[in-house]
Amino acid sequence: MEKVKIKDEYIKLGQALKLGGLVSSGVEAKIVIQDGQVTVNGETEMQRGKKLRNGDIVSYNGETIQISQ
Repeated sequence: MEKVKIKDEYIKLGQALKLGGLVSSGVEAKIVIQDGQVTVNGETEMQRGKKLRNGDIVSYNGETIQISQ
């Protein structure tokens, strides 16, 4: 599991997917989130603007990242 370091209190889901290298663009992030292909802490997440905080785990397409400060 790769860790994605953030400087602020939170990062939005679409940004985290890009930063973690799970998608190549914001448009791709939007599509895969809206299609229900992304989970946050084991639950399907449909909001691209979902705020992720330290310790949250994001999974997509067999890859997983963890948010860390």
